[in-house]
Amino acid sequence: MNFQAKLIISALGMATLPLAQAADFEDFGRVVRVQPRVEQIRTPRQECRTEYVQVPTQQQDRGQGGSIVGGIAGALLGSQVGSGNGKVAAAAAGAIAGAMVGDRVENNGRNVAPGVQEQAVRQCRTVEAVESRTNGYDVTYEYRGQTYTTLMSRDPGNRVRLRVSVEPLDSLNEQYSQRY
Repeated sequence: MNFQAKLIISALGMATLPLAQAADFEDFGRVVRVQPRVEQIRTPRQECRTEYVQVPTQQQDRGQGGSIVGGIAGALLGSQVGSGNGKVAAAAAGAIAGAMVGDRVENNGRNVAPGVQEQAVRQCRTVEAVESRTNGYDVTYEYRGQTYTTLMSRDPGNRVRLRVSVEPLDSLNEQYSQRY
């Protein structure tokens, strides 16, 4: 084997030495306390209700032309009936009847008098809905006599699964850093 090949193999061996010395394994810690992190979220929303109120109806204008024309026509027809004082009475009765008929013909379907009507009124207001959301758990656990706290996305239960990493301390680097 030539010198260059030996040098490459030695360099690769030195590079993998820390990997060979480090070890990762899984273990479990005992959960001591779990505290949920609760966040209050405020959301505005519309709250509406319908109430029925009494409102006066508006009186429509009534026409007078039908009463006048009907009264004249009724008086003319009534005067053709009877004689003497009966003629006057018949004309008066014809005028009254004609005015009533003319009024009904002209004002058919219109309100006679003002009244009240029920009307639906919708009333809305904005209210703030408050919702509580859990966005994580503060978990306190013990492992080998030490107490640790971490934030987790879910409640782990009675024990927490741990990844334990073991690395040896480099005694030369440790001695060097203590001196300087």
